[in-house]
Amino acid sequence: MTQVNELNRRDFVKFISAGTVTGLGLLSSNALTSCSTSKNSTPFQSFKPLNPSSADELLLAEGFQYHRFITWGDRLNSRGEKFGINNDYLAFTSLNKKGTEGILWVNHEYPLPHLIHDFKNLDNKTKAMIDLERKDVGGSLVHIKINKAGRWEMVKNSSYNRRLDGTTKIPFAAPRKIMGSNFAIGTFAGCAGGFTSWGTVLSCEENYQDYYGDRDSKGKILTKPMNEWNKAYNRPPEHYGWVVEIEPKTGKAKKLTALGRFSHESATCVLARDGRTVVYSGDDKAGQYIYKFISKKKGSLEEGELFVGDVKKGKWISLDINKQAILKKNFKDQLDVLTFAREAGELVGATRLNRPEDIEVSPKTGEVFVTLTNNVDVGDYHGSIMKISPANGDHLSDRFVASDFAVGGEEFSCPDNLAFDLHGNLWMVTDISGSAMHKAPYTKFQNNGLFFFPMSGPNAGKPFQVASAPVDAELTGLCFSPDYKSLFVSVQHPGEKSKSADKYTSHWPLGGAEKPRSAVIEIFGPNLDKIINQA
Repeated sequence: MTQVNELNRRDFVKFISAGTVTGLGLLSSNALTSCSTSKNSTPFQSFKPLNPSSADELLLAEGFQYHRFITWGDRLNSRGEKFGINNDYLAFTSLNKKGTEGILWVNHEYPLPHLIHDFKNLDNKTKAMIDLERKDVGGSLVHIKINKAGRWEMVKNSSYNRRLDGTTKIPFAAPRKIMGSNFAIGTFAGCAGGFTSWGTVLSCEENYQDYYGDRDSKGKILTKPMNEWNKAYNRPPEHYGWVVEIEPKTGKAKKLTALGRFSHESATCVLARDGRTVVYSGDDKAGQYIYKFISKKKGSLEEGELFVGDVKKGKWISLDINKQAILKKNFKDQLDVLTFAREAGELVGATRLNRPEDIEVSPKTGEVFVTLTNNVDVGDYHGSIMKISPANGDHLSDRFVASDFAVGGEEFSCPDNLAFDLHGNLWMVTDISGSAMHKAPYTKFQNNGLFFFPMSGPNAGKPFQVASAPVDAELTGLCFSPDYKSLFVSVQHPGEKSKSADKYTSHWPLGGAEKPRSAVIEIFGPNLDKIINQA
């Protein structure tokens, strides 16, 4: 098999400057006009960035507040379904023209057995314990609305409130059966996702190997399941690692095989010039690739062409078996290629990257931003945000230019999820792992945080910290409300490194001696309004 060397980030480090952005002629010239031009300038004079913190609190910079409106274990409906654990990706669907009521999709990425089972019988899992874990992952559809106090809240027992989890039967959108079946049992490991122009949510199955293991196209075992669900259920690994498309109002779902199978982190959609949909995805594993999918038809992702990135040459390489002789030699059909997309990417010469995670497209410039979280194996401890500029601004083009937008190590470390606001400014959260947090070389960054990058003016490209997460937690799933008055954020896995019920490392959000719980919050306040509204 062709060996592909790790891309050396220094080969294309071209930090984007204010002049570069302005020169594109695509951003408002008066954006953030109240910026100070002093040495210690901030996005606006009244904003004081938050300092890193190790406190077991959700801390916010001055002018920001938060409200928690749904928490792990909250009852969703009369059927007894509950809001799951470790909420991640968020996507909002409006139910009225004002955008004051809607359905929030929430990924539930992975179980924390020690918290779910209160540290009991962890070395001897029973089927009943595994079933509890299967019910706690997947995703939730939650009906929310603005209350009289102007804050978002869940509509209890709404008919829209429902769960998809590790037991849900989900069909494949595929030309044939996969491992003898037209459907999979369950979805889980959902990380960053996407939202289509026709109103469906895309939930991405990321670290699927932790549940039923993984194997290569020849049947060789690559990974044994960490959560040991295979002790109770025999499920094929090939049924997981796909993008799941969900209709928010009905909960109807399907697994989209055309987008390939790997540790999907994001499925960010953008409309091409001819109206078809282009989807960008990262494979969240050290030394893996970025992908682009171009739909065959408008309004559907069931068919199309998948490409993998050659970042060194600035080229998207087709994974169509009929266009690549080496793929035809190694795989039996196109679905086989897609099922083992990593192997296919290696064969055609894709560029290995440092943990590609979330991918977002600037609404102002059309440029594609990719978080490369880190790769300790090659000495990249802090990661970077890579910018991809499609040739002629055309997302259908197979050519692009890659450069570094921001490099971690000084002001932030381990970038993860991204979101653009109404004026094209970039918001980012970090993902320093719990096992590495507060240890060298991450000591100065303290807990994970939320950052804001102005994209024009004297501070363009400079990160400002807005929030600090509780102990062991990361902030994920950035999603703005329709009026951009609120930023929905998942607070994921606080206290995940706890060793016993009487030694929780975090007690967020309830405090005292309470068990830590993941939750969804809204961030709001005058300084959010100033950034969004360019006041």
